[in-house]
Amino acid sequence: MSRSHKKHLAAALTACLGALAYTVSKVDLAREGELGMPGFPAPTEAYAAVANVETAQLANAALGLLMAVVALLLVRLPRTPLVRWPALVLSWAGIAMVGAGVLGFGARAAGLAPSLGATPPHMPTALAALLVGAVWVTAWTIAAVTATRSSRRRCAAGANL
Repeated sequence: MSRSHKKHLAAALTACLGALAYTVSKVDLAREGELGMPGFPAPTEAYAAVANVETAQLANAALGLLMAVVALLLVRLPRTPLVRWPALVLSWAGIAMVGAGVLGFGARAAGLAPSLGATPPHMPTALAALLVGAVWVTAWTIAAVTATRSSRRRCAAGANL
């Protein structure tokens, strides 16, 4: 196994684990009946906008499972374009969403975005959540870049046949 393939494999598996960590955190918050993210409780007024906190958090957990599957697909994308291209598009959309979340929660933790909520009451938990998110989005980006490049090479090789 080449060094670049090992790097790609590690990145895709790390991205999958990041999505699974998100999923577990959402199931835990659903069990507790809380909105927000670990270390970042939602403002009290946010509860008025959500009919059922448990259902909302379990829906987020389901989204986390989908992201885990998509990240896992990057380990070895199927050759069929009907799977390969949607997996890449979903990966890039997920990277954008998770990256925006990490930036937003990071700004909230630093006190730079009071409109997003108060600074976290338990900073170590908040920083741990931000670290997991940053590692997740970085690994997913590396896996997606590598998978996108390999897909382009396959398309170019197919065109030369």
